[in-house]
Amino acid sequence: MLIWIQFGLCVAVIGVAGARLCRYGDVIAAHTGLSRNWIGLIMVATVTSLPELVTGLSAVTVAQAPDLAAGDALGSCVFNLAILALVDVFYRREAIYATAGIHHAMSAALGMMLLSTVGLAILLTQQGMLPSVGHLSVASVVVVAIYLLGMRGLYLTEQRRPAAVAEALPSMSLKSALMRYSVATAVIVGMGTWLPLIGVELARTMGWSKSFVGTLLMAVATSVPEMATTWGALRIGAIDMAFGGLLGSNLFDVLILALDDFAYLRGPIYADLSPLHGATALIACAMSAVVIVALVQRPIYRVWRTASWASLALLALYLFNSAVQYLH
Repeated sequence: MLIWIQFGLCVAVIGVAGARLCRYGDVIAAHTGLSRNWIGLIMVATVTSLPELVTGLSAVTVAQAPDLAAGDALGSCVFNLAILALVDVFYRREAIYATAGIHHAMSAALGMMLLSTVGLAILLTQQGMLPSVGHLSVASVVVVAIYLLGMRGLYLTEQRRPAAVAEALPSMSLKSALMRYSVATAVIVGMGTWLPLIGVELARTMGWSKSFVGTLLMAVATSVPEMATTWGALRIGAIDMAFGGLLGSNLFDVLILALDDFAYLRGPIYADLSPLHGATALIACAMSAVVIVALVQRPIYRVWRTASWASLALLALYLFNSAVQYLH
């Protein structure tokens, strides 16, 4: 019971800190003239992924549990895309895929490139077919290169689009917003450091595998900021910020796995991972493909008055991945 209380406390604190990020990001956008899209893609996505970053680094250095790190990073990608489906279910003002900008398809496509690279890395490394430089896998270098080139491409694309700048909030200054933004970030980093230690103890106590705990429980816990900021973005009518935050978080989450490989000194991290993480990467690729198709087709019809076909497909794929992890 004590370990579950600690897990719940971590989730609650991360959620409260993450809920503030969207509002502070909107204030920063208003004062600096940056667009909500770019704020969502860079600032909100990066900070809401800090739990995955700190959790992953802590898992491979302190806890020596690479499966927790990989499960958290890849499981968060799957869960972030499931959040889009939940938004479609509960957000009744308009059809989200018809309202969001089609430029988000580029972020989803970059996510597919990164996830497929990781999936191949897990498969080929465990077959002894992928070279490494010291303890670092070549795949991690490729992931970092794709991420950096992709972010430059997204920035150039954003520069060519008219900026949807947030309205100024006179009740909060830029200095105050930056300070509060920093405090929320520090809280998330602190809780993210504690979380993998709780995950290791939870796996031991419950008799569960570390890949299961990382992919499902810890991924949900570290994705609480994404849920909070997505809801906050919808409350101010910033659907593009919500999409940018979730898809941008996926890009950063895959980058985190490459950074974990840099910190994991026992050898290429992909060699010590459960092959089941490859299935999670492939399912996340399939979910990203569904998002791209939905952004191009722009469905407005709700199946059984619940959600669009795309959202139902995303939820089905998420449940399928959860079943695979549980049965394993």
